[in-house]
Amino acid sequence: MDNYEATRSAIEAVWRIESPRLIAGLARITGDVGGAEELAQDALVIALEQWPVQGVPDGPGAWLMATAKHRAIDLIRRRVRYDQKLQEIGRDMEAQGQTPGEPDAGRMDDHIGDDLLRLIFIACHPILSRQARAALTLRLIGGLTTHEIARAFLVPEPTIAQRIVRAKRVLAEAKVLFEIPAPGELVGARRRCGWAVSSRASCRGNWRCTGSSR
Repeated sequence: MDNYEATRSAIEAVWRIESPRLIAGLARITGDVGGAEELAQDALVIALEQWPVQGVPDGPGAWLMATAKHRAIDLIRRRVRYDQKLQEIGRDMEAQGQTPGEPDAGRMDDHIGDDLLRLIFIACHPILSRQARAALTLRLIGGLTTHEIARAFLVPEPTIAQRIVRAKRVLAEAKVLFEIPAPGELVGARRRCGWAVSSRASCRGNWRCTGSSR
């Protein structure tokens, strides 16, 4: 294996481990699970471009998080400028309930444990169907590709891809908050999460039985 392939393998291994943390932290910042996954994947693309040339950094997970957060800040700033422009042309901004301004740097701090917990509850939100919850959990928390999830559940890959896309769209349209459920809702939330986690374990087993395509 040459140096380039070794670096790519290292990147894939880091991504498997760090992607749930990345997505969870970015979802807290942006309030959008789908957007958070895209930002995390943007950071992965940058790593694929830079690490084979510059080498794998000492803290690869921290590097990915910092890169993704910089892009998140840029995204927030672009949104702020857009909102300000809307104000200038007389559009209604009151519905947003906030005043445009610079992103709060304090929100960029890591709260990995809480963020991962929130991400699990979001992926298992009751607004989603059971199949959608399983697919989204395996994607965001398990770090599996749509191909791996489809193969484990013995369904066509486009079916899984559509479930994940629809789930993220439903969450966005419903403006589901990135937060831990209220105490009175925790019992039901834990049951949904437990089912999704068991699906993850089953999926992992089925995936190993069907063999890896790598």
